[in-house]
Amino acid sequence: MYPTGELIVVDRPAAQAWIGLSRLVVTDFRSYARAELALDGRPVVLTGENGAGKTNLLEAISLLSAGRGIRGVPYAEIARDCGAGGWAVAATLEMAQGPVRIGTGIEPGTEPAARSRSVRIDGEPAGPSALATLLRTVWLTPAMDRLFVDGASERRHFFDRLVMGFDPAHGARVNAYDRALRERNRLLADNIFDDAWLAGLETQMAEHGVAIAAARVETLARLRGALEAAETDVFPRAGLVLDGTLEAALEGEAAVDLEDGFRRTLVEMRGRDAAAGRALAGPHRTDLAVRHMAQDREARSCSTGEQKALLIGIVLANARLLAARGTPPLLLLDEIAAHLDGKRRAALFDEIVALGLQAFMTGADPSLFETLGARAQNFRVARGTIENAD
Repeated sequence: MYPTGELIVVDRPAAQAWIGLSRLVVTDFRSYARAELALDGRPVVLTGENGAGKTNLLEAISLLSAGRGIRGVPYAEIARDCGAGGWAVAATLEMAQGPVRIGTGIEPGTEPAARSRSVRIDGEPAGPSALATLLRTVWLTPAMDRLFVDGASERRHFFDRLVMGFDPAHGARVNAYDRALRERNRLLADNIFDDAWLAGLETQMAEHGVAIAAARVETLARLRGALEAAETDVFPRAGLVLDGTLEAALEGEAAVDLEDGFRRTLVEMRGRDAAAGRALAGPHRTDLAVRHMAQDREARSCSTGEQKALLIGIVLANARLLAARGTPPLLLLDEIAAHLDGKRRAALFDEIVALGLQAFMTGADPSLFETLGARAQNFRVARGTIENAD
């Protein structure tokens, strides 16, 4: 067993071109005082008992991208119990132009309510949104098994993360739109109908909102093409539709005209929005409708297994597109193999390897990953320790 902090050395294939992590270090992160991994670009399999800390490592990697990571919790909650009070994640990202050092975390000793994470790229301070230009990350977790049956917000957030793979600025626009939306909601809730103040916010919402909708529509067209061109029927083909007024309007209206129309709509709906306590129109209400094309039924009506297969098919289509553009994503697949039959597990593994993706996959049962063999790096995880299982 390797103690926490000891480097696990793995031979890296010479002169292999790939985009992914070659080194990962976590400090005072969840169950880890310190852990360090050397990686060679192959898919990574993390096995161990439930609660061993496998998902903690996926969460650490997810925080190397913009946003709050796979758990979406306040940053102060991530710090290790009995640790110094802060946490850090550092990595070396191998890119076509050479390695880049990236890191994020919070400093110990800061009041929890004031804690926001810092980011450094090659030692220089940067904002979290800068990570989106370096690393594309997509994840599937057990909590997402209800993606097709729960509310629209989770499907919208899932799709927006796919959009960020093609348009890294998309996340910043979504955040800017959300800030203006919250401020407008606050003013209306307080019965402050200052026209100049509201008009400024509504102008921001219109500009960002139409840009958000346009990026979604463009990504949707790409994904539809990739899903239709898929050469395997192991994962069912998903039919995708964006159910949103701005997205639908973009099919027949110029973006500049749509901005003006959306701004007028926001002005007209101030009274109704104030009464409702929220904005009733805008890209924050868009939903992603998914259909199982072979069965001709909505995803929400499919079995749990078929829903998971549909979701994996969408993620793989997205990965194929990004890989073809030279920006393959990192895949974080938590407990991915447990509910797939042998045929679908093999197909998933084969495509990950064929695309040259660095996927991080967790599971309690190592036998579920046996067909990967030497094509993957294998580690056994226990609380605070990691063992090389190759």
